[in-house]
Amino acid sequence: MLGSTHGTLTTDSRRARVIACGEQRPGPAVHDRVADLDVSGRPLCAEVPDLTRFFRPRSVAVIGASDAEGRPNTGITRQLLDWAARVGARVHPVHPTRASVFGLPCAASVAGLPGPVDLAVLLVADPLPLIEELDAAKVPFAVAFASGFAETGEAGAEAQDRLAEAVRRSGLRLLGPNTNLNAFERFRDDLTGPAIALITQSGHQGRPVFALQDLGIRLSHWAPTGNEADLETADFLSWFAEQPEVGAIAAYVEGLKDGRAFLLAADRAARRKVPVVAVKVGRTEAGARTAASHTGKLTGADDVVDAAMRQYGVIRVDALDELQDTAALLARARAPLAEGVVVYSISGGTGAHVADLATAAGLRLPTLSPQKQAELHQWIPEYLSVANPVDNGGHPVGDRRGRKIIDALLADPGVGVLICPVTGPFPPLSDLLVRDLVAAAEETDKLVCVVWGSPAGTEPAYREVLLGSSRVATFRTVGNCLTAVRAWLDHHRFVADYRSPFDTAPRTPSPSFRKAEALMQPGRQLSEHAAKQLLRAYGIRVPREQLVTSAAGAVRAAGQVGYPVVMKASGAQLTHKTELGLVKIGLTSASQVRDAYRELTDIARYEGVGLDGVLVCQMIEQGVEMMAGVTHDDLFGPTVTVGLGGILVEVLHDAAVRVPPFGEDQARAMLGELRGRALLSGVRGRPPADTDALVEVVLRIQRMALELGAHLAELDINPLLVLPRGQGAVALDALVVCR
Repeated sequence: MLGSTHGTLTTDSRRARVIACGEQRPGPAVHDRVADLDVSGRPLCAEVPDLTRFFRPRSVAVIGASDAEGRPNTGITRQLLDWAARVGARVHPVHPTRASVFGLPCAASVAGLPGPVDLAVLLVADPLPLIEELDAAKVPFAVAFASGFAETGEAGAEAQDRLAEAVRRSGLRLLGPNTNLNAFERFRDDLTGPAIALITQSGHQGRPVFALQDLGIRLSHWAPTGNEADLETADFLSWFAEQPEVGAIAAYVEGLKDGRAFLLAADRAARRKVPVVAVKVGRTEAGARTAASHTGKLTGADDVVDAAMRQYGVIRVDALDELQDTAALLARARAPLAEGVVVYSISGGTGAHVADLATAAGLRLPTLSPQKQAELHQWIPEYLSVANPVDNGGHPVGDRRGRKIIDALLADPGVGVLICPVTGPFPPLSDLLVRDLVAAAEETDKLVCVVWGSPAGTEPAYREVLLGSSRVATFRTVGNCLTAVRAWLDHHRFVADYRSPFDTAPRTPSPSFRKAEALMQPGRQLSEHAAKQLLRAYGIRVPREQLVTSAAGAVRAAGQVGYPVVMKASGAQLTHKTELGLVKIGLTSASQVRDAYRELTDIARYEGVGLDGVLVCQMIEQGVEMMAGVTHDDLFGPTVTVGLGGILVEVLHDAAVRVPPFGEDQARAMLGELRGRALLSGVRGRPPADTDALVEVVLRIQRMALELGAHLAELDINPLLVLPRGQGAVALDALVVCR
């Protein structure tokens, strides 16, 4: 069972918050919150609301309650009464013209409530006028169902802003507006084991996960966040991660309100080893930014979301059935004892097909040892393959041999997962097979998965035997099974080594910051010469070079830099110099240098480009051309990108991105994500590149991103030449755009 040690939340009397960074500690008063900031001024600790009285209130006020037939509020009131009875809460109807609702005495206003209220449910079209009244009555939580806010356009967004501001001024926490009754559903209380906590921004999209209760899987909470004027996905994620009954958190996310808050919440779950599985819509949305640099063009908004989730172990899936199956497995399965997967079936064709799909999904199917194969051939004919996948031929499942085969596979120390695909029911053999699998699963700590492929799903072997077992993970499709198993293995590998980057994030500026700050020119693009000075300030190596303003000066500089040299026009408005013919390489004599100087300045005059001079640079040739840089994401702020560089950078589009703060492990993981990573290992006789130096550059760029985030819109180093191992990396060109 997944889980961790959970402390006791400490709350203040009104907004019920605790500041949490690593281990829990008592929360400050509301006006005192979050003093722990990184060097960019952003919080390093999560503000976690104590939502206990939201989900389990002692008393509920229903404002706008009704029992009149045919009124929408009547059905909602009735559902709230049923829910309150199940959770043991008192209900206080509020309506200005009614003496009672469903036999309960009705208060005329919030001020007339007979006692303290934990939760107010607002069944009114405009919740704004009620916020001040609820604050005065010291109500800690409210839910606003009303629509017509940010989802409707500009006017609605302004109305939502007014509502959010009123909530911020109060001691109230608000769910909604534009939410629904999902938090007040009828949850089954007869189910045991670790539960799934559910967060959705669209209520209907949570239905498949909620329906898992019909399969015997427990659901503990459902937070329908709606428009998130106040309470947001991150709040529920943080709080759910603290609840001892929660084995996994499932989320359907349409948009994140605050990128840093989400990362801190995901970090909180990772620290506590609680898996988070999410659908995040928007994979195909183009990044809405205009960028002068390659860096900005290489990563759209969804690339950044994807990377941010991966950094903190959030498992991103695409479809609701994947969300359902993956969350169910992660909630209930024990930690793996081994990562090897064995595929066991009654058909060689089925086994081969599933083995192909499993390998393509990134699962490891080890070849079983000769000794293990010999053991299996005691019960399986010699002509059948048992190397993995294991084909039993069908008949052994009909007698004592079936269980012996399963036990032998699970006894292999290299096997942590057994996957048995049953493509269709074939009684009585399929019935005997699943009974053996269930019995074996009860006696092992290893994961047993069955894929029941029947379209009907009404067979007793499925409905009664498989679904009646809490130890067998049952799936209806091979794809969902493999996705879930891969996520389960990835999660446990991730949390085993997880170290929060927020614990080591820089809190004070480095000595480089003052030098760099002096070089920034707000709203302007720096010249290459100034951009390289910025890199030097942060210890990033650049070629020997001099900025000159005459042909004679260029010749002198070339002699000091050392032939051969590269000459480039340098000016604040220059972006892609090569395309304008403003770069000359491989110059080996004074005459070539003089001619190049005249040609570069002539082209600049013709193109109407202002120059601050011409750079005479050391020429460095041997290495792998990479690119690295910084761009600004609207949600997460500064992001760091690394990828293949050179003139084909935008054609190859091979880059990885991370959101600071991150450590060396994530910097190395970025390189591992590149399709062209083999170039760094040395190909076609070339020596391996100095990847340690490249990682160091990425980390120094991250420091720039954190410290200069308020000043830096974009940084693009291309090419960043990574020299052979032990020789470092050199930024040959750089572009900087100031905010």
